Amino acid sequence: MNLSSGDAEDDKSQDVYGRAEHFERERAVEADVDRDERTLDAASAAEVAARSGEVRVSHASAEELDAVFGSPDGDSTVSGVRPGAVVEAIKGGEVYGSKGFAPRDVYLKDGLVAERFSGAQGAVLDASGCYVIPGLVDIHFHGANMGDVSDGSMEGLHAMGSYEASRGVTAMCPATMTLPESVLTEALVTAAAYEPAWNESDLVGVNMEGPFIAPTKVGAQNPEYVQVPSIEAFRRMQEASGGLIKLIDIAPEVDGADEFIEALHDDVRISLAHMSATYDDAAHAFDLGAKHLTHLFNAMDPMHHRKPGPIPAAAERDDVTAEIIADGVHIHPAMVRLAFKLFGDERMVLISDTLRAAGLADGVYDLGGQDVTVKGPVATIEAGNLAGSVSDLMRCLYVAVKDMDIPLHSAVKAATENPARCIGMDDRYGSLEPGHAADAVLLDKETLEIRAVVLRGRLL
Repeated sequence: MNLSSGDAEDDKSQDVYGRAEHFERERAVEADVDRDERTLDAASAAEVAARSGEVRVSHASAEELDAVFGSPDGDSTVSGVRPGAVVEAIKGGEVYGSKGFAPRDVYLKDGLVAERFSGAQGAVLDASGCYVIPGLVDIHFHGANMGDVSDGSMEGLHAMGSYEASRGVTAMCPATMTLPESVLTEALVTAAAYEPAWNESDLVGVNMEGPFIAPTKVGAQNPEYVQVPSIEAFRRMQEASGGLIKLIDIAPEVDGADEFIEALHDDVRISLAHMSATYDDAAHAFDLGAKHLTHLFNAMDPMHHRKPGPIPAAAERDDVTAEIIADGVHIHPAMVRLAFKLFGDERMVLISDTLRAAGLADGVYDLGGQDVTVKGPVATIEAGNLAGSVSDLMRCLYVAVKDMDIPLHSAVKAATENPARCIGMDDRYGSLEPGHAADAVLLDKETLEIRAVVLRGRLL
């Protein structure tokens, strides 16, 4: 979660950088899209849930799922293929690879990308006129669809997983808030027990955004629960989660930060966040083993020619990655382009930082015990600070490309390969190379709208 109180004056406007009006137009267009062409509607999803019974685990057998959905020649949605069908091949599309897009076919088998066509009875998707990209990986968002990881609610996690999957985000690493250890522990234990239904994203880790942040840069975090970094507290929570914590945020200038980084940098990726750190503070933290920067430009001092701050300290180190929220509200397009120039697309990570309000109507929602008012694309707490986003990662990718002139290949890399690598999950997620999860998204080449999502080898 982002902006400090010092950022509030520049960000109170409801039409930030003119993006709110644009967002509303885009959202209206999206509402008119016939979603039956690519995913189950709410009634169908409820029917499936009622029929599926115990078929919830992500790697249910083909026989179990076919017992639920029937034969592959049932009701069609994409290329004559019905939801829930096993997909054996995606043909005719321009496929993302680490070096660019190229026309090729993608083969799938047993929930993984395969080297060759298996010749089984699965469906073949026609991707003509589409880009085929890996499922997105969001390593910093708090919730969606009324769920929030900090609630410690299994129902909320399933609501999040369903929404994220429908938007092509097939691997999620949600972020907790600054809360008491007991509350965080409950959230972590619940996350560790999550098993996705067939149409829900994998939960591949947790990002602890608090509580080890600077009281001067709390942003939308609750200052009542800010703590100095504690090695012992982290280890207790990591044990409770079964090792699920993949990212931990810390303000490098606070007492105990050095000891924390030195002790834990080999166990978890440490990110600098919510800080008043100088250039020297940040450089020292990177020397000690920190390797990530949370929501670049937000909740940190800006660059200045005499007081450079933490951003140049991160940019000049090849092993440090940086997140950015490209929702059209948090960061001006010129600064997003500058970030990609500074870090290169190998080190940039697109995140959404969404709240539980993502996917829902305008209104007032809870975030870590504070009320957040959502109007269009803008979410604010009572003090006026921006309080995260309501634009999911696929929307952020769209905005980065269409509104900010980030090359499509760079944006996809920053939403797939790079975040998967940051959390040590790039051997399974973020790629369409053989051996990786059979997660793919078909995007219309003209509009970049989602045409189909394949999750663990099944068409949503």
